Amino acid sequence: MLSAVLMLAGGVLLLIGCIMFIVNAFKVSVVWGLGVILLAPIGLVFLFKNWRENKTSFLLQLAGLVLVVVGALIGRPVATP
Repeated sequence: MLSAVLMLAGGVLLLIGCIMFIVNAFKVSVVWGLGVILLAPIGLVFLFKNWRENKTSFLLQLAGLVLVVVGALIGRPVATP
């Protein structure tokens, strides 16, 4: 049960962080926004170029990822027949 809650909370944090990141990219320009959505390397360039504006969204995504991984690791393994 705890693992499911952790994974759900992590997924929500990941989603919120991703939406914040995309909104920040579209605030700068439509080209950056489309680049962030369509091309992963452009997202990294945008993150490092505009670190101050994107620090919160990045840290939310990182916290969400940690929660998902911890939830997955403490979950019970499924027995295979």
